[in-house]
Formats: sequence, C-alpha cells, structure tokens
Amino acid sequence: MPSSLPLDTPMAATTTLVDLLSNTLVLRQTAPYLPASGLLALAATSKAFRSLVQQSPDVFRYLELSDVKSTWPNYVPLDSGGITWRNQRMDESLTEDEFYSGPIRGVFAHLQRANFLKNVHTLVLDGLSVPADLVQEIIAEDRFNVRILSIREVVNLNERKLMDVLKYAVRPTRPEGTPKLKGLYVFGTRKLDYDLVDHSPKKKKPPPGAEWNHRSADALNASLARTKDQWYQSHGNMIHRRVPHEWGPTLQACEGIIFFDAVLCRGPRHDASKAYIQEGQSSGEPHPFGYLPPAIATVALGPSGCASCHSTPEGPAIFGQSPASHLPLLSPPPRQSATIRAAQEPITTDGSGPPPLIVRCVDCLKGRWCERCHKWWDENCYAGSSVTGRTELQQTEYFEEKIDIDIAVEQEIKVLANLCFPHCFASVIVPKCKALAARITATLAHERGETAEASSSSAS
Repeated sequence: MPSSLPLDTPMAATTTLVDLLSNTLVLRQTAPYLPASGLLALAATSKAFRSLVQQSPDVFRYLELSDVKSTWPNYVPLDSGGITWRNQRMDESLTEDEFYSGPIRGVFAHLQRANFLKNVHTLVLDGLSVPADLVQEIIAEDRFNVRILSIREVVNLNERKLMDVLKYAVRPTRPEGTPKLKGLYVFGTRKLDYDLVDHSPKKKKPPPGAEWNHRSADALNASLARTKDQWYQSHGNMIHRRVPHEWGPTLQACEGIIFFDAVLCRGPRHDASKAYIQEGQSSGEPHPFGYLPPAIATVALGPSGCASCHSTPEGPAIFGQSPASHLPLLSPPPRQSATIRAAQEPITTDGSGPPPLIVRCVDCLKGRWCERCHKWWDENCYAGSSVTGRTELQQTEYFEEKIDIDIAVEQEIKVLANLCFPHCFASVIVPKCKALAARITATLAHERGETAEASSSSAS
C-alpha cells in the first residue's frame, strides 16, 4: 500500500528526556521522588542535564538525606588508650555538637558550593545525627530557606536545648519575617520505603496471624474514619516514647508561628476557667477536674467522640474550619509543596469532606479511656471516680480484697485499670483475679436479662 506522505517529508522531532524535564510542571512533579544521589548523577551525564539541574530552583525543593550513606551516624568509640578517634587526631576546639553534626555539615557545604542549598524548602533528616545546634543554624542562618524540617528519631539531639532554640526563634522581639521555618516533624516515627535500607537492629517478625489481625484493624479504622491518617482514626497512642513535659509550654509559645506533628490537648482541664478544684480536697484524692498545665495530645480517639454523647466539650478540630494550630502535621512530609496546609490536609478514602479530629493527652483520659477497645467518656457524661486515681495494681487489689463487684456497679465506674468496665475488664483482668470472676459474670448476666425483659415488654 503506498504511503500517503510524500517522500521528502522530514521525520518528526523526537522528544528527549531533557525536553521533558525542561517542562517546569514535569520537573516539579518528578524531582521530589528522586534521591539526591540520583539528581547529582543526572547532572553529571551531560552539559544539558547539568545546566537543567543547576538553573532550575525546583530540583532540590524537597531534599531527603536519610538515605545518603555518608550521613549515617556510625561512630566508633574511643580506643583503649584514648589517643585516636577514627584513626585521626581530634581538634581540641571541636565541640560535641560540631563533631556529631559533621557528616550533615559536609553535605550542606557541598550543596552550598553548588548553589543548591538555598533552594531547599523541605528537608528530611530522619534517623540521622542532628544536634540542637544544627537545628538552630537551619532556623536562623540566611543560607537556609527551609520551610518544613523533619528530624524524627534522630540521635544526639538534646530536646531541652531544642526547646530553647524554638522559644528564642519565636520570641516577640524577633526580626520581621522570621523564622522561615513553619513546620517541624519531631514527635512521630519515620516510615522507611521498601527500597531503603533499615540500619536499626532487626526485630523478630510477629506471627502471620497477628500480622493479619493488625492489618484488619488498620483497615477497619481507616474505613470508619474515612482516611488512612492515623491521627484521625481511633488509633490510641500516637507517640510511643516519653515526651518531656516542657514540650507543652514550648508548643504554646510557638502557636501560630511554627507547627508540629502533634498538637496541644484542648480538654477542659487545661482551661483554668473550666477546671473545678473546689471538691475532693478533704479526701486527699486528686479531683478528676483538677487543672492541668499545657500538655501534648498523644492519644487519637477517632471521629466518633464520647461513647455516650458522641461529642466532646472542646469540640472536634476540622481541617479548613478550625485554626491551623489545632491540627497536626501529617506523615509523611509533603513532597510537592512546602506549605502547612499541604502538610495538614487529610486525604479521605471516599473523596468526602475532612473528618473530625479528636485528640487528648493521657492525663485528661485517666480513668476515662479504655486502652483495649478505645472507648472513652468525656467530662460531661462521666464525672470520674476517686478509685481511678490509684494505680492499676492498687485498683485491682482494691476490688480483689473487697470481693464485691457491686461497689463498681453502684458507683457507675466506666473505666477500671485502664479498661472499660465491665466488658474489657472482665476479659483481661478477671483471668488474673479469679475471685471476681463469678460476681462479674453474674452482673453481666443480670444486665443481659434486664435488656431482654425491656425489649420483650416494648415489643408486646
């Protein structure tokens, strides 16, 4: 069949990779997913790629150094004689923070010589050696333009010194337009991609059944909350390490200026005008409505609210409606944009509006939250009990000695030993306290009998 094109028609120009990456939209969507070593290797292939990488400010807008081998903390301790350190003499004027931040400073120096450092807006240093002095330089020095910084699970970080750095950065007398840093990831845990190497000690894998149960629970929570972001699910504890209490006043000082991957608890006990302390002083027991200083909310309660009223006294935080200071930065840090809105926006599974966020601190939930089924009761629906002010062991021993479950029923205790009473308490504590088994079983049977009678009478 003869061709319809004339023989002298020129061949169509072939689109090259340089042509594709020269498109700003394509480059901005592609570059954040390439490692730093890959971008530098791309620049070394030809003059065209080198010019593209050097002249475009979008190439290094997102920089993750967690997978750069030269930045991994791998320090050898002093030898027996105390003479050498890594086979070389140490400068006596070198401070401890300068030594531990040496690998990252070397990378920063290389990027600065190539004029790449000023273009970095999102910087991820998770799992590396990051002293507080290095964070201070990133916040204060003009050579950095970092908007979002992630330092989760870093080592050699003095948290109290970091708090002082943050408080100084947001002081009332700070220069206008400072600090440039708007978001800080520091409380959460880093999630390694499948292609990155985990250098932490290998942990024993859980049994297949336990792993599938965990996945099923995650899928159920995501379905109920309409999002995979765990802050919006009934996930329970979100921060699995001890957080110094000084972080509460620090977040309060940074409110509206620097945002974190955690938020302050807004429970009524943190409001001096709503915390009642008149009662309970004579008995010596802590009153359930006593005032609490600012504290970080570490427990995600899900969108359902209180088990009785399905609400909360302080009201849930909703993205787009509540102040940005009421919403945490979600993991992982955004790659395409270095804005707080992009870091806080939850992605729903069904495309609907953002779900409500309800979080509390551990002290606000003491005696109100079941750690097993994650049910909880707010201050308006449950006044609490003086028994819950004791430790878990003291609570268990108290009822074991009394051998009278009617005490808990009469006092309408809803949470005992951090378990909802009587259901989860009967499932977990009863096998350990056989003396309570018969009475709890009888109480549950009595409740079921009354429910059955009520339903039959209403049907008739």
